[in-house]
Amino acid sequence: MPVSSQPPAWVADAIFYQIFPDRFARSGRAVMPSKLQPWDDPPTFHGYKGGDLWGVIERLDWLIELGVNAIYFNPIFHSASNHRYHTYDYLRVDPLLGGDAAFDELIEECHARGLRVILDGVFNHASRGFFQFHDILENGPESAWLDWFNVQSFPVRAYESSGVPNYQAWWGMPALPEFNTDNPAVREFLMGVGEHWVRKGIDGWRLDVPLEVSTPGFWEEFRTRVRAINPDTYIVAEIWDEATDWIARGDRFDGTMNYQLTSAIIAFAAGRRVVDQVVEGANYRVRPPRDAGAFADSLDHLLRIYPAAAQRSNLNLLDSHDTPRLLTVAGGDRDSVVLSALLLFGFPGAPCIYYGDEIGLPGSKDPDCRRTFPWNHPGTWDRTLLETYRRLISLRKAHPAFRGVGYQRLWPPPGTGGMLYASLREADGERLVLAANAGDDPATATLPADGTPTRLWGGGELTNAEGLRLVLPPRTGGVWRL
Repeated sequence: MPVSSQPPAWVADAIFYQIFPDRFARSGRAVMPSKLQPWDDPPTFHGYKGGDLWGVIERLDWLIELGVNAIYFNPIFHSASNHRYHTYDYLRVDPLLGGDAAFDELIEECHARGLRVILDGVFNHASRGFFQFHDILENGPESAWLDWFNVQSFPVRAYESSGVPNYQAWWGMPALPEFNTDNPAVREFLMGVGEHWVRKGIDGWRLDVPLEVSTPGFWEEFRTRVRAINPDTYIVAEIWDEATDWIARGDRFDGTMNYQLTSAIIAFAAGRRVVDQVVEGANYRVRPPRDAGAFADSLDHLLRIYPAAAQRSNLNLLDSHDTPRLLTVAGGDRDSVVLSALLLFGFPGAPCIYYGDEIGLPGSKDPDCRRTFPWNHPGTWDRTLLETYRRLISLRKAHPAFRGVGYQRLWPPPGTGGMLYASLREADGERLVLAANAGDDPATATLPADGTPTRLWGGGELTNAEGLRLVLPPRTGGVWRL
């Protein structure tokens, strides 16, 4: 039976919540070492906080109340790092996270609540502790696993703090030896990892740096094999640039982490409020600010380069474990976050919330963007922001026009600027107008659409008076049904 080139249908209705397991919730059920960092202390590059999968289970009702229906987990496999991108056992869940028992309970509890689960797949590189690489460290050129990696000379310099490692490593980092995926044995091992966790019940894979796996046919085979086990397996790629060649054909990835959309939204909604020092060195471009014309042009471009199936299946986000948090990027300006969230939830694709964003958790560059969730300090939560997220999630779930791909740019006309943006979303006979004024002055426009508007969310006025007349106060957005 051929593997479908179409993404799973469930993704179009998904609202994801990204969890960094060490920092989300600590249950006390996992076997923990004595040296854990205090939960509320600022995070460091190497320390552990002790979040675990049982802690996630205890907070599933929070996620249900928020309204999400899918979870994207950063890596959960055995690793000697708090972020677990340094994998040394791909077939077991890290004991600090509760091990396989916690994972099995997590899958059962999530699926019982209608929550999908996707895992982070790190298949470009392993770690120095990965058995086959460790065998090379012990046995040098006599290792039976030598061809699993690309080693240039001996002895292998795996722990030198300076200099270039004498083996192929991700970005030259000694801790991350790259797999030789041209080796059929390596390829078969990684395919088996993908299949194993799909059999264990996961609903998809988020693939880490997939473009750096250059072996021809690798991702085509990966898709074929995991989708043969579960045809509804979602496969989303971490690609920061435009990903048309990788998702348009339907034989590799269903969608991309849509950082191109991230850039456009923040540069428009936060604009001049973006703190340069916070985003310096970031992998996305949120400077210079964009007016509504440039923003709308960016959205038109994204919709033009991706086919409808990919538009529905892109993972759309405002921040992640790899970026500063939006609230901090915008200098603490809540309006920037609210406008950005509106634009995120009102664009085709699956929105993804980075844990804690819904309560205004701040965070600058790594590791600060990986702070713990302040469960014991509810007085620090931004309740207004929390209610905004809940209402926008509810709005998206209730209205098919926000979940489809029907999109029309209403304002500004091409070639013009200003700070007022409006679009029309359509699906299943429903029409919604979304509008946002990112400027510091009131804005008005007569939109090229017709109908009798009913407000669903937000501020401003949309009236039917010789056309649709839109009036929005500064830093305000709204949604109306026609």
